Amino acid sequence: MLKGDKVGLRARHEDDIPVLLTELYDDVVNSSRAESGPWRPIGPGSKDPRLVVDDKEQGHVPFSVVELDGGSLIGTATLWGIDNHNRSAHIGLGLLPSSRGKGYGTDVVAVLCHYGFVVRGLRRLQIETLSDNAAMLRSAERNGFVREGVLRSSAWVMGEFLDEVLLGLLVQDWKPGPGPRG
Repeated sequence: MLKGDKVGLRARHEDDIPVLLTELYDDVVNSSRAESGPWRPIGPGSKDPRLVVDDKEQGHVPFSVVELDGGSLIGTATLWGIDNHNRSAHIGLGLLPSSRGKGYGTDVVAVLCHYGFVVRGLRRLQIETLSDNAAMLRSAERNGFVREGVLRSSAWVMGEFLDEVLLGLLVQDWKPGPGPRG
């Protein structure tokens, strides 16, 4: 398990899937804001890649996020779009509604940075998020990500086009936190 100050990132367990399905993916608004496509229902037993891990897929590394104090599941984190040639990747996360607003997002981003830069040897990490996602913007910027641009009206979400913010962090600009990460 990769550890931050408050959270751990671990492999997805089978018993995580019903919780993630119910609390993240069955929420039409949350799912529509988090995904790059329209919401669609996911049936029980589905092999949807957002839930079920394909160990052969090298460009996508999904984690379950757990609280270090108690070990309860609080969300998902992903390093995706891994480009080994250009040594870059994208990061994303989703926290269960009961876990939002507690500083977990900032810690998840920090642990994903450690994983990307230290464990994977990447040089650049990138985040794309909706411009009104203040929590993700704060979590990214607290970890040193820089706003690199705005993609105007690039995301169709629940009946309207929204802007997306593109943020990037280079390994030489990254300042790892004091706590253990691996």
